[in-house]
Amino acid sequence: MKILLAVDGSDYTKKMLAYLSTHDIFLSKANEYTVFTAHAPLPPRVRSAVGSETVTSYYTEEVEKVLDPVCKFLLQHDVNAKNDWKVGAIGETISQFAEAGKFDLIVMGSHGHGALGNLVMGSVTTQVLAHCSVPVLLVR
Repeated sequence: MKILLAVDGSDYTKKMLAYLSTHDIFLSKANEYTVFTAHAPLPPRVRSAVGSETVTSYYTEEVEKVLDPVCKFLLQHDVNAKNDWKVGAIGETISQFAEAGKFDLIVMGSHGHGALGNLVMGSVTTQVLAHCSVPVLLVR
């Protein structure tokens, strides 16, 4: 199975990883994994004020803070995962990446770092469910 792990470094990402580690069917060498994070774009004026190189460096540093711990966790469980990231509207970017990559399943936490959370599930989760035909496993 080709599985996309959508992560943001929140407590729900940690809960999702803990869930996977207790379910052999989801955390198995037989599956192909990609760890993915989307970063919200900075306002256009920022790039012109500080320069493209600074903005690119910022994105890279922020994404590494999210992806590195997840990849290390997976390696501890003998899972070698690919990783990738994009800048864009987070829910839509996850959906587009999952569709383009022809993933069989998206696994993600039900909430993330959003400032205002919905009661049942987060707004990014709602956007992924609304824009994507790939099955989604939500971990709460």
